[in-house]
Amino acid sequence: MQYFVVMIDYGRRGREAVVDPEITRREVIARIGSGEYKNISFIHEINDQAVQDVTEEILAEAALPEIGSTEADLQANRFDHARDLRKHETV
Repeated sequence: MQYFVVMIDYGRRGREAVVDPEITRREVIARIGSGEYKNISFIHEINDQAVQDVTEEILAEAALPEIGSTEADLQANRFDHARDLRKHETV
């Protein structure tokens, strides 16, 4: 049997362990990505009798990809360069 334990920290109000054998790894990742699970203390994967801390792995998988500013500015730079070339053309 395999399942995940997601420990959520509510600060002064305490902590809650979400344990549901029906939830898969993919579903845990989806819930983190959607914001349903916030302030996670740890995520443990229970497989038969072994416990493994998979917090870092799952949080990394759930992280939204960040678009670097250089990638977003490439098209703008190309347009600026084309405009500069047109300004210096001979008529």
